[in-house]
Order: sequence, then C-alpha cells, then structure tokens
Amino acid sequence: MATKDARVDAYIAKSAAFARPILESLRAQVHAACPDVVETIKWGMPFFEHHGLLCHMAAFKAHCAFGFWKHRLEVDAVASGKDAMGTFGRIESLDDLPSKAKFASLLRKAAAMNEAGVPAAQAILRKPKSALPIPKEFSQALEADEAAQAQFKAFTPGKQREYIEWIAEARTAGTRDKRIAQAIEWIAKGRSRNWKYQQRD
Repeated sequence: MATKDARVDAYIAKSAAFARPILESLRAQVHAACPDVVETIKWGMPFFEHHGLLCHMAAFKAHCAFGFWKHRLEVDAVASGKDAMGTFGRIESLDDLPSKAKFASLLRKAAAMNEAGVPAAQAILRKPKSALPIPKEFSQALEADEAAQAQFKAFTPGKQREYIEWIAEARTAGTRDKRIAQAIEWIAKGRSRNWKYQQRD
C-alpha cells in the first residue's frame, strides 16, 4: 500500500512557485506507476522507495530535478541536452517532463529491477565528468590553509566538483568570497559541500 510522507508535502509547499506543479506532477506519476511506493526524505530531498531506493526529486532556485536511483541501468542515455543532476536534466516547466507513458514505462522498469534485487553497484557506470578548473581565488585560499588544502586533495573528484561548482556559480564577488570562506572552514574539518543534508535520513 502506498505511503505518503507529510515532510514531502512540506518540501513542496516551501519550494518556489514554478517548482510546485512540477513536483506535484512527478509525485503523482510515481504513485500512479508504482502504487506501493513509499515516500521519505533523505539528504534533504524527497525519495520514493519500493524494495529499496527507487527515485528522488528536488527543487532548486531555477529548476527541478528527478532521478532514478539506478539511473544507468534504468535509462539508456536519456538525453535532455541540459546539464543538471538527475535523469532528465534541468526541469524548468512541465513541458520539460517526458510523456506520461514514457515516464510510467521507466518507473515500472525501475520498480521491477528493485523487486528482482538488481544491485545498485551495477548502476555505477557513469562516464566520469571532465575536471573543472578551480577558481583562482579559491585556489589561493586553499594554498593559504594547509589543512584545507590537504583535505581537499583527499576528497573524491565528486566532492571537489561540488565545491568548485558552488563557488563558480556565485553571481557577485561578495557572494563568492563568502562561499570561499565557508568552504575553507568546512573542508578543513573534512566536510563535504552538502554535509548538512547528508546527516538527515
């Protein structure tokens, strides 16, 4: 029997106005395709479970994202042409979603894989992303803090990329400098960019 989580209602309610209809549509389509799905919150975003983690959705400032937990197994290179986390790239409006029939087909395939016990390890076949250049100011700040520099080098490429993207996306010098200062503090303590959300389960 399907289970809804009030925390998902709260997540949608506090999301930006453009994101709410997208999240509601995704939620409804997941439940329609997998009637026994169970909702929860993990890492600060809504997740759907069915014999294990099935898929998740998230809202950001200017777009939403949706992803299957075993993305590379369930979706053979679903291309959106837009760079963002998740299976369908940046979802900025309902028009960016696949057809309901296509979505339902993918969701049922994902559910079937979980029911069959297909290990998630097989899904880790993603093509590695090219390395991002470290912003000059961030590089200088790392060099000035030995602990942060050593820890940053010890991070996985993915964790390094999270910090680099966060700083590079700053729209003003003031915001960039604040993010760099915060990054150095967190990195020196061995914390990843999203450590606050990863503590939630």
